[in-house]
Amino acid sequence: MAKDWKERLGVVYSTNPDFGYSKEEDSEQETLAPGKQDLRVSLDKKNRKGKAVTLVTGFVGQEDDLKALGKLLKSKCGVGGSTKDGEIMVQGDFRDQVMQILQKEGYKVKRSGG
Repeated sequence: MAKDWKERLGVVYSTNPDFGYSKEEDSEQETLAPGKQDLRVSLDKKNRKGKAVTLVTGFVGQEDDLKALGKLLKSKCGVGGSTKDGEIMVQGDFRDQVMQILQKEGYKVKRSGG
């Protein structure tokens, strides 16, 4: 309770004696089990100067788990990529390989797009 003041730095002053300071809680979603995830694998060339990337979308869970899955896919394919906004991008056309890796990990995977 002694360091309570740091959580209300945005509030300047309140004349209401019953004013309750509200704290912002992190409302990240729980990561679903791999069997309950419904992932989509597609090829994307838009806004990438003609370079193809394999996109994995539909992941429901925390950012750390998404990054761990992205790291696994990138290392198994031997290429670079990134994870952001709930998507995993793997550089190159690795749709079949990514689908096999995800299925071995227990995820439900569908191919979308071409």
